[in-house]
Amino acid sequence: MSEPLLAVEGLSAGYLGEDVIHDIDLTVATGEVVCVIGSNGAGKTTMLRSMCGLLPATAGSVRFDGVDLRRLPSHRVMRSGIVYVPAERHLFPGMTVAENLALGSYPKRPDPAQLEIVYRTFPRLQERLGQNAGTLSGGEQQMLAVGRALMAEPSLLILDEPTTGLAPVLAQEAYGALSELREGGLTVLVAEQQVPLALELSDRGYVLDHGRIALTGPSSELATDPEVRKAYLGI
Repeated sequence: MSEPLLAVEGLSAGYLGEDVIHDIDLTVATGEVVCVIGSNGAGKTTMLRSMCGLLPATAGSVRFDGVDLRRLPSHRVMRSGIVYVPAERHLFPGMTVAENLALGSYPKRPDPAQLEIVYRTFPRLQERLGQNAGTLSGGEQQMLAVGRALMAEPSLLILDEPTTGLAPVLAQEAYGALSELREGGLTVLVAEQQVPLALELSDRGYVLDHGRIALTGPSSELATDPEVRKAYLGI
């Protein structure tokens, strides 16, 4: 069996000397969509930030395409093929949609073929190219954050709570776009509180509870697991 694109083993990390996540093992294969589900405060963001080198790990290893990311500075991690979209989006509100998208491909010039993928996935962005990002709706800002990430032509797209602040109908729309990207073969790791949407999108899932992996398995099995249904689906 070939090595996973992303292989996390024994990862622990936290803040001010206190670990928030403990002994995390997780893999993502090329072309796979994997979700990490858990309640608010379970440690999802801490886990993703540590994987990407934005937060120092206290233990464990993170290998991406065979490279030990813990040995690289964070800016080198982001140039390795991983693109991380935080829940806060971090757009440039005073710049236009077009300018925000162009920054996604920096330092290269925007690839017209990649722009077409973004426009096809998020047609509304093409309609608003000259509009400042700060004037977009919450759903449109989320589209722009993901679109900007796609401009970097990621090997692995990591999404942290992509439905944060979105109304249910817009959350559905966002996951519809992610489903299209999945059909196109993009490898995705998504951390999410909106459990039904995440499980429907993904091939496999991990349940994070109080900083530890409590369950893992195919998403179809997690969706029918009694504990998951009780804790996260309200059933």
